[in-house]
Amino acid sequence: MVVQEPVTEHLLAHVLEFPVAEVAATLRTLSLEYTTQGRGFDLREVAGGWRFYTRPEHAAAVERFVLDGQQSKLTQAALETLAVVAYRQPVSRGRISSVRGVNCDGVMRTLLARGLVEEYGIEYETQATLYRTTEFFLERMGLRSLDELPELAPFLPEIEALEAETEGGLEGFPVRAASPVARSGDTGGKSGTVHTAPDDGETTTEV
Repeated sequence: MVVQEPVTEHLLAHVLEFPVAEVAATLRTLSLEYTTQGRGFDLREVAGGWRFYTRPEHAAAVERFVLDGQQSKLTQAALETLAVVAYRQPVSRGRISSVRGVNCDGVMRTLLARGLVEEYGIEYETQATLYRTTEFFLERMGLRSLDELPELAPFLPEIEALEAETEGGLEGFPVRAASPVARSGDTGGKSGTVHTAPDDGETTTEV
């Protein structure tokens, strides 16, 4: 009830002085009981830990009470940029702008300020800063790891066809294969160097 981020089973076991397996089993039992009883809150496993959430059917009432019309939503541009980072991370601003076809510097500043993305090393050949999503992103999306992101295949053409179609279509933005996605378990810090395919740079123009 009092934490600001999901709590891991190991931390709860340490504080309560109970075996991790027993704590994990109790958490799952409580979560199932709350769902069965139709409680207004839900105990969910997200971002590597556990946290209470409002059930979706009661979210509107809670939002009105807490936010009183002051809710600030991400713009369409911010959502699109965040999606590019999520699916192609670690990725530079130049690569993000290449995918979207517009300069993304202002949007990236917004995502950084909101804690949804973070710096993750330097691209070897261009020395461009790379970015990835944060644990806060997983928490807000209700995901345990990046492995739970929806597959893009049902919504997009084959990547070869997509790149063939866009090749040369965005002048100054050549398309390349995506960098590997940093999945769960990749806990590298902000320091250090990440080797990825070269990028054209940080400056782009609107097409």
